[in-house]
Amino acid sequence: MTPAARLAAAASILDSIAQGRQPAESVLKAWGVANRFAGSKDRRAIADRVYKVLRARGRLVWAMGGREDGRALVIGSLSLIDGLSLEEIEALHSGDGYSPRPLSKQERSRLTAAGEGELPGWVASGLPEFAVEDFKATYADRWAEEARELMAPRAPIDLRVNGLLATVHEVEGELREAGLSPEPTPYSTFGLRLASEPPPNVQALEAFKAGHIEIQDEGSQIVSWLAGAQPGLTVVDYCAGGGGKTLALAQAMQAQGTLVACDVVQKRLDNIRPRLTRAGVAADLCLLGQNGGGIEDLNGQVDIVFVDAPCSGSGTWRRRPEDAWRLTPEEVERLHALQVRILSQASQLVKPGGRLVYVTCSMLSRENEASVAAFEAAHPEFTPVSVASALSDAALNSEGAAMLAAKADGHRLRLSPASTNTDGFFVALYERAS
Repeated sequence: MTPAARLAAAASILDSIAQGRQPAESVLKAWGVANRFAGSKDRRAIADRVYKVLRARGRLVWAMGGREDGRALVIGSLSLIDGLSLEEIEALHSGDGYSPRPLSKQERSRLTAAGEGELPGWVASGLPEFAVEDFKATYADRWAEEARELMAPRAPIDLRVNGLLATVHEVEGELREAGLSPEPTPYSTFGLRLASEPPPNVQALEAFKAGHIEIQDEGSQIVSWLAGAQPGLTVVDYCAGGGGKTLALAQAMQAQGTLVACDVVQKRLDNIRPRLTRAGVAADLCLLGQNGGGIEDLNGQVDIVFVDAPCSGSGTWRRRPEDAWRLTPEEVERLHALQVRILSQASQLVKPGGRLVYVTCSMLSRENEASVAAFEAAHPEFTPVSVASALSDAALNSEGAAMLAAKADGHRLRLSPASTNTDGFFVALYERAS
């Protein structure tokens, strides 16, 4: 494919992403399957253009006078990201063959003016406009750095070693034999980080097939370890989703005790089954009703209830930048109300002296501090558990635990790309009064 044809393809893919709810990765993969003539270098160049545009979308829309179509965004990226001159951009839009049609008068005008004037604060941050005030209130002078790192390109690939089947040392050797260069993660004692380019196909590795590793961001590992799961306990993963944290909880329990994974979608639970088998662990799978019913027989009997609540996923925007531009304030409010309801329902399972763990992969205070504040006001029978005390029993190295203790706000902890080089997570810990 010519460079111009790649631009046309990228514009088309961006339109497809905007029109649906599929992850950008899935749309790109589907395009590659449907266009077999595109070689690996073509697909890589097109994907690179698509992700560059998604991460800079706010700035590009602003520069192109409010236009949000793929063509306008790609044209804007050539100027603002690649630094091409108007003449160079026009040469790529000749209309010949598979190249995009020539620039319009309005497009030339926007490119001429694109570098003029000062960017509005929200545009410069890279965040959706409605999220900026939230970041300012939450992070104060550090808000711009937090925003920049959240939208930064290419997050690392973190792995969790399944300590039930292999040691970290053994897995390091397996990965090096496969030509990779794993490094220990800063916090989790079972974490390994891959920074290779292009990213490897982890699921094709023998270590993965044997159940020795799982793909899991270190932030996800940290919040799993903070739950305090131990052998012999009864633990409920109330919103199990894909099951990544279910597997981590099973590991912490050393496959001893009772682990129950719940969700409102049967397909998600079905997808957990082969993961449990591969990891050599077991869990009871429970389908919840839309109102959270289906597990009432465990009310007041559970040692640890882990609530990884449905959320915006804003903590993963560096991996899925398209989601930043799909989220609305109205959706955040809906999620906040849902989180408060789910937390209240799940709390009924906790026995006296048991622990309740609230987790999101969100960076937004409305889904984090506001949600737990509402729960705390309505449930005085739950008292905060300090993160510092929970760290002492977590699978974390001593230096990493000390750094996390310094970042904690009592019983609450925020993780982020800027502060911990993890995805954005929030966790709050509680104990039910005896």
